[in-house]
Amino acid sequence: MAGKKFKAAFAQVESSKLYPLADAIALAKKVAFAKFDETVEVTMVLGVDPRKADQLVRGTIVLPHGLGKSKRVAVIAGTPEKQREAQEAGADEVGGDDLVEKIKGGYLEFDALIATPDVMRSVGTLGKILGPRGLMPNPKTGTVTQDVANAVKETKAGKIEYRVDKTGVIHVPVGKRSFSEDKITENAKALIEAVIKAKPTTAKGRYVKKVNVATTMGPGILVDPASVGA
Repeated sequence: MAGKKFKAAFAQVESSKLYPLADAIALAKKVAFAKFDETVEVTMVLGVDPRKADQLVRGTIVLPHGLGKSKRVAVIAGTPEKQREAQEAGADEVGGDDLVEKIKGGYLEFDALIATPDVMRSVGTLGKILGPRGLMPNPKTGTVTQDVANAVKETKAGKIEYRVDKTGVIHVPVGKRSFSEDKITENAKALIEAVIKAKPTTAKGRYVKKVNVATTMGPGILVDPASVGA
């Protein structure tokens, strides 16, 4: 049944056509067929060589309309003052070495982990647990910081990370099918603009090779790069 539904959805998409971003998102919503609230995703194929450290495109952005759910945020901080700041900012779990031990014991009921620089030696011992899950705090993504309050608020507001994979592709969710077309479009545009601004100075040739929009189960829809300033 899913195969027939996908074929029916695919038949409504002109596979060789480059759609303006807003039109691509409207079409993605229209042809979505799953019974659950599918995630809308943007895929960007970049003209970079991720094997070279100076061409690793990575960063974070707070999407204007979030992703439809509030993330559970944990904070490991070295002082009572910073722990209190995290709690007041709305962190779901706060601690110091006690939280490190709790995570070692199997606690992973959070979507993001923020840490202050002074506890990174202890947090580093969690690498094998956090690394594979993409939860390891990193200064480049703003999750190792003294400003824990701001980091918590941004993460709760819909801050996401984008990172090019080993094939030169960035794949990021930008909303839910239930979102309005305008909200998804604004989220997608914000992401694409951030990736364009993050272009490495050493990247040669065409930087944005392809932009694609799709729902979780739906067909990919090619976006006209000119419609997103690429």
